Amino acid sequence: MKPGLSVLGALAVPGLILAMFWLADIRPGYFANVTYLGGLLLLEVVVVSVWHYERSFLPILMLSFLWAGCSLPMAGAGAAVRWVFLLVGAVVGIVKWAERDQRQPFRAFHLIALLCVLAAVVSSLVSNHPAISLLKAGSLMMLFLYGCCGARIAVADRQAVFFRGLLTACEGATYLVGFTYVLARYEVFGNRNSLGAIMGVVVIPVLAWGVLVSEGRFPRHRRGLALGIAIYLLYSSVSRAGILASGLAIILMCIALRRGSLLLKGALAVIFLVAGVAVVQPSQFDALVSSFTNDVIYKGKPEQGLLGSRDSPWQNTVQVIKQSPWFGSGFGTDSARDYKAEPGSIFRTTEGSAREHGNSYLALLQYVGLLGVVPFAIFLAMVSAMIYRVFFWIWKTRDAGHHALPLALICVAGLTHAFFEDWLFAVGYYLNVFFWISAFLLSDLQPQSVRKQVLRTAWGQAPVGSSPFPVSASQ
Repeated sequence: MKPGLSVLGALAVPGLILAMFWLADIRPGYFANVTYLGGLLLLEVVVVSVWHYERSFLPILMLSFLWAGCSLPMAGAGAAVRWVFLLVGAVVGIVKWAERDQRQPFRAFHLIALLCVLAAVVSSLVSNHPAISLLKAGSLMMLFLYGCCGARIAVADRQAVFFRGLLTACEGATYLVGFTYVLARYEVFGNRNSLGAIMGVVVIPVLAWGVLVSEGRFPRHRRGLALGIAIYLLYSSVSRAGILASGLAIILMCIALRRGSLLLKGALAVIFLVAGVAVVQPSQFDALVSSFTNDVIYKGKPEQGLLGSRDSPWQNTVQVIKQSPWFGSGFGTDSARDYKAEPGSIFRTTEGSAREHGNSYLALLQYVGLLGVVPFAIFLAMVSAMIYRVFFWIWKTRDAGHHALPLALICVAGLTHAFFEDWLFAVGYYLNVFFWISAFLLSDLQPQSVRKQVLRTAWGQAPVGSSPFPVSASQ
């Protein structure tokens, strides 16, 4: 921090204290009003988070969205506070990015992101709920602006600290959630699908990566215990989408690292546990198989088939797409004016204007239509291309310590999970915010040598030298 700013901050603190005493003397009623006190506390938190923007703002932003999305006290206040932090993060992030001596360049990925926002705004103009649709398009713009500038500031020049903090946060969250669900019997996420989403998309992929890169026996065993608890929580959530997403991410990681023995050991461990239960307690084994088949595979409705719980939302969404195929029903809204959201929908930000679709990609096609979906399709294709480049580099180097790997695992799990839940473009949902921040960070942290190698291969030219890939992420 510059000396002038330090002196200014030191002088501002006593000035603010004197101003507060003066205000309390002439307007004592302000300090007896809960609303005013809450606004003052929010202002203080915003000022502190902006003052330590690089280190503190991203964790505080995620905590505000978690606070709004979980069954916590004053969750209604958190629903409003999260937008304040997102707006402040986007605006201050642009200023912070402009002040940097070494600015991260904007690429085609960031341009396509802004084109997606433009497509969302255009679709809002033809919506039956234009005000709500424009607000949701504005929230998407704030999220993408924060991803383009603010989130990159949080990781620039401190990658090791950031990802060590991410591992610690996932580990601590696993122990805390395990205590609330298993011992306290309190569902803090409010819905089993939300528990499966956060565990399957974020916590399990990150912890699996953390176990592989842990240095020392104690950190590896501690993170392995957290991983086991997270897997149990995922299974208890009976979320097929979360199980599939985390399983695919871990399988791809093991294949890229050429660690097929880990997959074999995991499969053998599961078979051993199942066989042990079948031998020791045959009746409990039968109940376990029946419960797994009925609850996890068929979601309690075996008569409807494997995807019976998704057939109705998918069919309804396809019918709406046929009604307005070109420009859609408006970003984040449905075509019916008086439609009331289903009470079980958990990935919606505003009730009364949207419903459950059961698939993020179908929901997007309904929102923006065939014309508006083009930039979104390019954007998602670019995310998939970045994931491919990361795994391609990992396959060549077998370097599990590269910081792009956990981000690629989150993106793989998120894109897979989005096939069965419609949260991918619901900005009010905390998993959406974390996913897109990870995608924007991945655009900066992907191995650059892979891009050159792919281009050479595409033009049919042999790479110069014995190997274009660095030995480790630090080289």
